[in-house]
Amino acid sequence: MGATFTEAHLRLKSLLRLSIAAFGAVTFTGSALSQSLIRDTEIEMMMREYANPIIEAAELDPNSVDLYLIGDMNFNAFVMGGQNIFFHTGAIITADQPNEIKGVLAHEIGHIAGAHLLRSGEASKSAMATMLATMGLGLAAALAGEGGAGAALIASSQQFAALDYMTYSRAQESAADQAAVGYLDKTGQTSIGLVNTFERFRYQEVMSNARRMQYFRSHPLSSQRIQALRNRVDNSPYAQHADSPEEVAQLRRIQGKIIGFMASPAQTFLRYPESDTSLPARYARAVAYYKDGQLARAREHIEALIADEPDNPFFYELEGQMLFESGHIEESIAPYERSVELLPNAPLIRINLAGSLVALGGEANLQLAREHLNYALVAEPDNSFGWYQMSMVYQGLGDNAMAELATAERAYSVGDKRQAYTFATRAREDLERGTPSWIRASELIAVSTPTPEEMREIRRRERSNRR
Repeated sequence: MGATFTEAHLRLKSLLRLSIAAFGAVTFTGSALSQSLIRDTEIEMMMREYANPIIEAAELDPNSVDLYLIGDMNFNAFVMGGQNIFFHTGAIITADQPNEIKGVLAHEIGHIAGAHLLRSGEASKSAMATMLATMGLGLAAALAGEGGAGAALIASSQQFAALDYMTYSRAQESAADQAAVGYLDKTGQTSIGLVNTFERFRYQEVMSNARRMQYFRSHPLSSQRIQALRNRVDNSPYAQHADSPEEVAQLRRIQGKIIGFMASPAQTFLRYPESDTSLPARYARAVAYYKDGQLARAREHIEALIADEPDNPFFYELEGQMLFESGHIEESIAPYERSVELLPNAPLIRINLAGSLVALGGEANLQLAREHLNYALVAEPDNSFGWYQMSMVYQGLGDNAMAELATAERAYSVGDKRQAYTFATRAREDLERGTPSWIRASELIAVSTPTPEEMREIRRRERSNRR
């Protein structure tokens, strides 16, 4: 499961596009564990399976609605910057049934379809700008290696999400509720999960605003609202449609995975004792043993899981991550390769495999890493870690111009126009005129050309570096 940061770009979609594939790729402790953006192919696939039919029912394009996971164990979900849904891992952990997650997603999609944030006025634009600036600084700090400081800034930026501009009116909340039921009806699914979620947190309505959960500060709850929603759900022809056993089992294993990565090993072992031989429990313990430095025990668990499900790409991915991060670089390649073989359309897993190949070195491995990265970066052109790996590939192959072009791509993907311009200019000087790479360098120069003031600063630094 992947956890990392990426800096602001020219638009929110690029601002929050994440850059690495493995959950444990960046280690968080204490408050830094909170409010981090994470990537994980398995979880993202499940959430997209839930969200895309609802998005289509709302007559929106799933490719235009971005879904981001926030590594925070508190219950929260919100919409920001147009068609961007942010979902806390805590909301996944809290769910008893998949329909509860689907209900919350449908509600947030209702806010998007109703353009509720756009109706907040100029105050919302100002607050949004402040929030994005704060988050951008945090993401930049994290990329620079200051993980704790970066996470702290990102956490503070989330405080803005609780400001008045993110608080929907009662009319908007009711409209989103009714829209959610309509979307789920249209897809033949029950909306009871949304009612159950609100019922579980009914006590929030009697608490002061300062003590309410963040979700219920921005989404005010009331008994009248719950009752109106229940009346609509009870009249739905799909009210009694239950989630399939397969969907429930999928949710349970992902909950185990999240807890394994985000809770302390002691907490994980308490929740999933050795006496619990279920697959989610063994999945959680495999991660917990790995986090606890017990690689042998972790491998025992993951190999047993692989024996049970030999065609599960995510078990091989986890084994590859464990081995790579424990220094067993060469051993990590085989499980990563098997994961890619089973799930060839997953760019994040290919980037992880490329990382192992780059770390192992050698021309054949670097050439293979380049193939995987070329595939992954077509799917995720703003993946800064992928571009970093590509720069390492070209550097290892002795192609400095292409290494500089990859570095320019990385800089552009994280919003560093100055570095993008500098490295694209260097790359173009050594690339053959008219080739696709030369044209791409020219494009990066065009979109990253600094202002006259910035150009003077670049030249000043270049003169300083020559001394």
